[in-house]
Amino acid sequence: MDCLFCKIIAEEILPVKVYEDDIVLAFLDAQPRSPGHTMVIPKKHVENLSELPKEDVGPFFEAVQLVTNKVKKALVPDGFTLGMNYGRVSGQEVDHMHFHIMPRWKGDGGSSLQSVVSNKPTEELEVIAEKIKSVT
Repeated sequence: MDCLFCKIIAEEILPVKVYEDDIVLAFLDAQPRSPGHTMVIPKKHVENLSELPKEDVGPFFEAVQLVTNKVKKALVPDGFTLGMNYGRVSGQEVDHMHFHIMPRWKGDGGSSLQSVVSNKPTEELEVIAEKIKSVT
């Protein structure tokens, strides 16, 4: 497989690890946006959250919480921007699910998650909610 993150998991490429368990690997981003910018990835190759096996979802996000708390204690940032890009249109560059933990400091020049897109809905919120609720 020609997946960058699978190569990291297989230690063909050596990351700067900060946490590892049976489900996840967390390492410092090689092109960090802030000090302590950490990537958390599942060890199973899945492209996105929808493909992550249900039994791994809880442990994955528990690891995200644990690593976030470790970064918080170690670096004492003023806050965090947490999230993942899902699909190429969102900015996902590696087709292996990954979650970003980006420590934030006052005056760091960053912005909020709400700033990444401006595509306001044309339908009423109730119509959109019904579409979502009707999916089984």
